[in-house]
Amino acid sequence: MIEGNFDVVGARAALNYFGALGPKELSHGYLFTGPSGVGKKTFARALAQSLLCETSKATLLGYCNACTGCTLFRAGTHPDFVAGEGTVKIGTESGSAQHDEDLTARDLVRELSLRGYRSEHRIVLLGDVEFATHEAANALLKFFEEPPQGVVVLLTSSASGTLLPTIRSRFVEIGFSPLAVAEVRAVLCAAGVDPVRASVAAEASFGSITRARAVLDGTEEGIRSASFAWFADVMTGRAADRSFLQLDDRSLNAGDKRAAVAEMIEIVRIAARDWAALGVGADVPLLAPDQRALLAAIPQRSPKAVAALLGAIAEATRLAETNVSAGLVVDYLRMRLGA
Repeated sequence: MIEGNFDVVGARAALNYFGALGPKELSHGYLFTGPSGVGKKTFARALAQSLLCETSKATLLGYCNACTGCTLFRAGTHPDFVAGEGTVKIGTESGSAQHDEDLTARDLVRELSLRGYRSEHRIVLLGDVEFATHEAANALLKFFEEPPQGVVVLLTSSASGTLLPTIRSRFVEIGFSPLAVAEVRAVLCAAGVDPVRASVAAEASFGSITRARAVLDGTEEGIRSASFAWFADVMTGRAADRSFLQLDDRSLNAGDKRAAVAEMIEIVRIAARDWAALGVGADVPLLAPDQRALLAAIPQRSPKAVAALLGAIAEATRLAETNVSAGLVVDYLRMRLGA
């Protein structure tokens, strides 16, 4: 149940969970997992604003957008909300999370030790979180186990397998699914995108706002076409070019490379699905109809081999969410598809 504003799209599992939750049942920590661009951080911020809203309400979800708490939150100056994104390092003994450019583990220890200034809650949001070292993760583990009263930690991750099991076990994990095409289109139109362009981008987004925006700026089409070509080359025994993934670029960190490979594998999954559908003559609309000719030229395999191939893609998806190097994940998938 929601009282007031709560501006999110999709997030059905999270809405159902928190909509049925009472204030006394709120946990100290939540981990939102799912593909990139499906609204994990948007939901986390809306939840944080709901908890810091000073207008009385009977539910956890919903904010007024008018009280002092909401005004401070929207201005980015609420004293009881701390947010960071990306890799968390161990940090130094001195410093403040309110002033440092990047939050460190020791910054967070200090922040988690404080009580709320204006609110009964003190909320820390770490988006797309990764820990640079086990030491950085372990520095926070004690606080994740027994946080001070009123502290709520929100983590989001598109690669939750990179988090230590001891970290994940301290959080309530809620999965976020890809958005519907209509939902992606609505978000783009609300941002001022021409409806025709929004429809094209939404159809090619596979349920991700991030991917839809990449389509609009032209970067997604290159990755999409290169991934389909890579799949066709591997499936037909040709040398497959993976240079579009930039795995040898030392200016990119491991997280960037892992994200690129995860993107490629998702497109390969779509390619394999459409290729298998063409093989059995199923009267199913293709997810990538523009690639019909390319996929139809790939020789068909036995049902057993197709099942093994789809299983290999699922395993590659899992590996891409762990600390296995991005290059090894691509090599694994190439060998399994080419078998």
